[in-house]
Amino acid sequence: MYNVPTSLYVYIIFLFVSAFFIFAKLHSYFLLPKELHHKKMKFSIDHKSPVPLHIQAEELLRNLIKDPEYATKFLPNEVDMAKQLAISRTTLRQALNKLVYEGLLIRKKGIGTKVAEVSVSSKATNWLSFSQEMQARGIPVKNFELHISWVFPDEKLAHFFDIVTDKKVLKLERLRGKAEGAFVYFISYFHPRIGLTGDEDFKRPLYEILEKDHSVIANLSKEEISAKAADKFIASKLDVEAGSPLLFRKRYVFDQGDRPIEYNLGYYLADSFIYTVESRRDA
Repeated sequence: MYNVPTSLYVYIIFLFVSAFFIFAKLHSYFLLPKELHHKKMKFSIDHKSPVPLHIQAEELLRNLIKDPEYATKFLPNEVDMAKQLAISRTTLRQALNKLVYEGLLIRKKGIGTKVAEVSVSSKATNWLSFSQEMQARGIPVKNFELHISWVFPDEKLAHFFDIVTDKKVLKLERLRGKAEGAFVYFISYFHPRIGLTGDEDFKRPLYEILEKDHSVIANLSKEEISAKAADKFIASKLDVEAGSPLLFRKRYVFDQGDRPIEYNLGYYLADSFIYTVESRRDA
């Protein structure tokens, strides 16, 4: 009887195991949506992690939509993505809904989900300076104009600051936006108590200047949002016709002692700003 060398058995087993893994990889590759072939190594979540699956899916989607490829095309469909991640469509939709809510994705019924065009967004529960808002959205800030002056406050401003009308306050005017063009004109007035001189580098985030240079921490913001027609001055700054609809944002800012520190007026091009209000009903 012919004895087969042990080494030959080992070699045959090795071939079978190798063939199995190659088949498994090919099978997984062809089941994966074509759009995700080159992202397969990253398009996965850890089912053993203590981090909830919908949170992992949300973070994965945030990274996916940063890919320039998806700036002009729809995301892979939900069925394929859920299958690839080995999660339910309900879990995936929870992640997608969060990004839709934040304005990062747009869902079109019967068509699909695509990346939204970048716009400025602000939440009532987490207010920031304009520079910080833009930074959070990944939008580089461009200052088109910056004007500093000392003015006497009118009765309304003097009442808010609780000062007399013959005491000058610093007035800061800035035309700001993205590289493609300006979309907001800000007018800010600051309480003399802060100690601003006008020599500060106002290209830095405003509240960073107040905190680091003057030890003033902006802690509370009360805001009013309304529609407003552009007057001739604002229209010329934003390059629109006089009377064009604008989003008008009025902000009253207070320090940690609830003392007023800034009165800010913002005139936004109506199609360049999204204001999100998040409310929770008490049980």
